[in-house]
Amino acid sequence: MFLRVRDLVAGYGFGDILQGVELDIGEGTVTCIVGPNGAGKSTVLRTISGLLRPRRGSIELDGREIAGSSPRAVLEQGVVQVPQSNGVFPGMSVRDNVLLGAYPIRRDRALVARRYAALAEKFPIIAERAGEPAGNLSGGQRRVVECARALILQPRVVLLDEPSVGLDPMALKLVYGAIELMHAAGTTILLVEQNVRIGLSRATHGVVMEGGRVRMSGVAGAILGDPAIGELYLGGRAKAATAGEAPGAGDSDG
Repeated sequence: MFLRVRDLVAGYGFGDILQGVELDIGEGTVTCIVGPNGAGKSTVLRTISGLLRPRRGSIELDGREIAGSSPRAVLEQGVVQVPQSNGVFPGMSVRDNVLLGAYPIRRDRALVARRYAALAEKFPIIAERAGEPAGNLSGGQRRVVECARALILQPRVVLLDEPSVGLDPMALKLVYGAIELMHAAGTTILLVEQNVRIGLSRATHGVVMEGGRVRMSGVAGAILGDPAIGELYLGGRAKAATAGEAPGAGDSDG
């Protein structure tokens, strides 16, 4: 398995949020993690990316152990995380925001220029608004800039934390269009979503977390069609999100 997580325990202070998480992520897949607030969804991403050091467990990327590695070391292995929100620098231009992602390869200016040009072709908003402050962009456009910044390193894995949070239906379409382009390019994507229907409908695989553990995993369409999942997550707040209202805030697990 390309990305393999075993018996992962992690948390903050003296408390453990993750209680032995097990994940198998295939190369080139889109896996969506859903579950109630506090389930540990965002904590999984932070632990994989090295932002949070696990207390126990294994994280293997293509057979190589990365659990406990620094964020820089994980980045060098090809794993990039796109944060939940406020990931752009509003006073900087769109172009400079994207180029920030190229810091590790900054000395090869020709390579950076080629990759930036390819991203500008793939994501027209980057070419059209290159010189404008990123603060002028809509929420969905900012998310596209964040995705482009991650992709300039041509990562093997992109971790997306709540890509739909706070977005209207038009912005959602824009952001998930960017995710589809990443998937088409062969990038492995692991995302956390509160908007259960849109997340699972655009993913190849799904994971349901509760209480810091994985309660269900499998083909995304099968999970979305499971009556128990529909009753738990497609009523109330989740139903409002799928009807076009802005999804709620992200995990309360931090």
